[in-house]
Amino acid sequence: MSTSVFDVLKERGYIAQCTNEDEVRAMLENEKVTFYIGFDPTADSLHVGHFLGLMVMSHLQKAGHRPVCLVGGGTGTVGDPSGRSDMRKMLTDEDIEYNCNQFKKQMARFIDFSDGKALMVNNGDWLRKLNYIDLLREVGAHFTVNRMLAAECYKNRMEKGLTFLEFNYMIMQSYDFLELYRRYNLKLEMGGDDQWSNIIGGVELTRRITGDAVYGLTFTLLTKSDGQKMGKTAGGALWLDKEKTSPYDFYQYWRNVDDADVERCLALLTFLPMEEVHRLGALEGQEINEAKKVLAYEVTKLVHGQEEADKAKAAAEAVFGGSGSSENMPTVELTAEDAAKKLVDVLVAAEVFGSKGEARRLIQQNGLSLNDEKVTDPDYTLSEGDFTDGEAIVKKGKKKFYRLLKV
Repeated sequence: MSTSVFDVLKERGYIAQCTNEDEVRAMLENEKVTFYIGFDPTADSLHVGHFLGLMVMSHLQKAGHRPVCLVGGGTGTVGDPSGRSDMRKMLTDEDIEYNCNQFKKQMARFIDFSDGKALMVNNGDWLRKLNYIDLLREVGAHFTVNRMLAAECYKNRMEKGLTFLEFNYMIMQSYDFLELYRRYNLKLEMGGDDQWSNIIGGVELTRRITGDAVYGLTFTLLTKSDGQKMGKTAGGALWLDKEKTSPYDFYQYWRNVDDADVERCLALLTFLPMEEVHRLGALEGQEINEAKKVLAYEVTKLVHGQEEADKAKAAAEAVFGGSGSSENMPTVELTAEDAAKKLVDVLVAAEVFGSKGEARRLIQQNGLSLNDEKVTDPDYTLSEGDFTDGEAIVKKGKKKFYRLLKV
């Protein structure tokens, strides 16, 4: 007897909460289920938090179910207040449309949209056309203000003041479920665990208006073993767009995760069999680095393709193992004149650092190395001896490497 996809998700550690576990499991075992996850276009690229949702979608699609990727051309005009202490930046309609289009391109790398196997839908198609009074009459009567104010998604906004604009977000997301049910007989909404209140709102609204059974399921958030959010770097989010986070930096992020997080990341972010995940996760001491290399390669391959993963791996081996090629490392090209300047000036000009002050602070913290030697002098000037075959390697912090190349 084959394992149900629900049990696969549970074994790999995806499932956080579910409205009725037995019914959802039975539905996924016995029906071809249309389900959705929403993605608000708050930036022009998906990030690694979205990637976790796409992995869940991919598992379900491989089991024969139909994903609906919902981009928030409507909800993006308001902004989800979940987990935020301040109001999101208001985006223009042009920004929202552009970001939605970028999302669509990236999602197609993970979800098969051919022959109706998945749908890409924009909630702006219905939310922007709603009549306010009609919405109040059809939907408003099914929400109590007391219960909405107690919802987890609004808690962090209550101290500074929850705007009426943001207060409507739950209603908009709930209406999405109702509309998708009407259009596609969609029975399951999924999202990160911080979306539980919004998902329950959609489940209850759809049940009350239609009288039919629909369900909600949340997956675990991508966090470290200490509870902090994973996927944050010194430069911001870990993006899926290689122009925003290079494949090399993406690879290095996973190569350097904490030992305690390796097995969980392998389970959530790769398709490796769980037997292999457990084997790699059980490695100790120096051997755990082999598991990290597998994790980094597999995740980079899924996000950027095998060619980019091979390049990132080769670049990492050039730095850490003394083998491979450094040419796939982020490269700063230098003229002969540049190669005789102060190192800080060169790195600021190349935007490795945002300012000289930032570079000097890292040097004071022993966080900058040149060819594996700590740089202790903020005014250190490059010389011919720093270059071997025309290149030198700079290490910034614990994880970022750059090649200085004389051209």
